[in-house]
Amino acid sequence: MDLNSARIFVSVVSKGSFSAAALATGIPVATVSRRVSELEAALDTRLLERSTRKLRLTDAGATLYEHVSRGVEEMDAGLLAVMEQTKNMAGRLRISVPPNFEPMWQLVSEFQTLYPNVEVELFITERRIDFIDDGLDLAVRIGDVASRSAVARLLLNYRHKVVASPKFMQGKDLNSPDDIRKTPCATWCRKDQLAHWTLGKHKINLSPFIKANDYALMQQLALKHKCITELPPYLCNRQIADGELVEVLPDHPMPEQAVSLVYPSRKSVSRITRTFIDYCVQHFERAIGQ
Repeated sequence: MDLNSARIFVSVVSKGSFSAAALATGIPVATVSRRVSELEAALDTRLLERSTRKLRLTDAGATLYEHVSRGVEEMDAGLLAVMEQTKNMAGRLRISVPPNFEPMWQLVSEFQTLYPNVEVELFITERRIDFIDDGLDLAVRIGDVASRSAVARLLLNYRHKVVASPKFMQGKDLNSPDDIRKTPCATWCRKDQLAHWTLGKHKINLSPFIKANDYALMQQLALKHKCITELPPYLCNRQIADGELVEVLPDHPMPEQAVSLVYPSRKSVSRITRTFIDYCVQHFERAIGQ
């Protein structure tokens, strides 16, 4: 049975006519009449006796109305309760996010539009965090997450892309990953870390002219025609679509990386944190530009 048709049927009976139900629900009279007819066809029984002056419930219609009207009332009460919770949800949400992780900035902004009474604190760091000592509710982490004291919720797997500007690529003949060793490049690296890229089945050791732990810098160097670099999709997909950057050696993709939400034991997660986790799970793929 179609629940929307059942709701319309209840409205017709309670309001006393198709036209009054149409006015109450904002649905055209013809649609109201059609949905009731479809409900009767689905149940293979007549629910209403129609005349030019009034409607009369059949025995089957009276039975259905008695039960469904209670369900509609409970449904409306539930929806109202959820709306009140949404409107009244208030408190603080503390999140640890890696540097330059723009998808989370977008999701936080959208979340606060939905829940304007939620105050968000963003703690930008890559280091290992302690939920109690750092006073955090959850963290966004990239790569493998190994922790016995926390829960990791995988959001998705994604790949970085090797990119450069069309101007930089003019006159350069790059046919294989080995050719990148002869090309100026900039790489993301932690302190004292050796620079390398894995492209398809090839692991390429690099001697970049600059190393930094800042993808925004890598993006600007590429856009200024200085080098080849690697970027996450949210920092290069739009530029590739606009022709500002091109993907280099797309047939040799970089390895997948996991993006996870990490938080303490499920038993200690607040309602605000749980709601934000659910929002991220639903919308993260859109935000990251996959």
